[in-house]
Amino acid sequence: MAIRRRLFVWNARQYGRTAFVLVFAVVGAILMTKAERPILDALYRLATGDIQNKLPPSWEVVPFALLGALISGFIGNLLLNVVDPLVGRWDRMHTGDKVTLFLGAFAGIVMSVPVLLLFEAINIDASYKVLGICALTLGFIIIAIYTLTSMADILPWNRGRPMGRRSGIKLLDTNVIIDGRIYDVVRSGFLDGQIYVPGFVLDELQYIADSHDDLRRQRGRRGLDVLRHMQTDFNLEVRIYDKYAPDLGDGVDARLVRLAKSMGADIVTNDFNLNRVAHVEGVSVLNINELANALKPVLLPGEELRVAVIREGREPHQGVGYLDDGTMIVIENGRRLIGDTVDVAVTSALQTNAGRMIFARPKARA
Repeated sequence: MAIRRRLFVWNARQYGRTAFVLVFAVVGAILMTKAERPILDALYRLATGDIQNKLPPSWEVVPFALLGALISGFIGNLLLNVVDPLVGRWDRMHTGDKVTLFLGAFAGIVMSVPVLLLFEAINIDASYKVLGICALTLGFIIIAIYTLTSMADILPWNRGRPMGRRSGIKLLDTNVIIDGRIYDVVRSGFLDGQIYVPGFVLDELQYIADSHDDLRRQRGRRGLDVLRHMQTDFNLEVRIYDKYAPDLGDGVDARLVRLAKSMGADIVTNDFNLNRVAHVEGVSVLNINELANALKPVLLPGEELRVAVIREGREPHQGVGYLDDGTMIVIENGRRLIGDTVDVAVTSALQTNAGRMIFARPKARA
């Protein structure tokens, strides 16, 4: 059914293009037949130096009509090629944006009428008067459309609908900024599009950086340093679009989700709870932890590793070590090896929400 509908729309557009070109061709043919007599008279005068008032009628009209049809049809087709992208863009526009443009144009024309009446009373050349009237009317229309657009979030016909996606804009939350890996991800080119930091996220970072707790203060300052480096090296926007999610006292995470829905943006985070809430709200989330887990090497049963056993596991006989990328290695019968660096063989792997966990056993010593 959808294919038939698309075919119908495509055929209707093609028929419309053909009809438009044909109308142009007919109009051009009529205009050229009207201009045929003056053109022939002028050519005859140039050739003979005499005035020819009557030339053989009827048949000489045919080539002029054909010429007019060809020229006008060509011009009509060129106009369609210019207008087609604009028509496609108009079709993709939200209904609310169309209403805003129409009302803005109407309001601009209405506002320009009193000024135009005053302008009409000025005694100046007609050509300057026409240019002035056109400039004033266009100026008032632009002002009206800009005013309505700036109030898009409170206009009744825009209520309840998200903004159009701004080329994949990415919203950074507090945790992913403090984490610091986002700088390397952006620098590597794996995160494209405009990067945006809401003002309330920056305020939370400032609050953490001013904390009396040493660890929290250090985390906040690291986040501010990461932002400073990103603003220096990348195109980073701050606070510009916060108006689309006013403060309702519902917390930073909830406001971040509302802002992402309003802007049609993606949230970049490593917060598991924010990730789940955003998915429930229908907001796309880019989780840095999931990216890191996806890039970790796959270890198959039987592969050998060398790992330092640093503490005991959940079970009494287990020991725990870590790879350089932070992957936890649970070593069977490894409690007695705490403090040693040993060779182990992988037995199995488990993927959890917190990351990948590898189970291994010590290799038998020769």
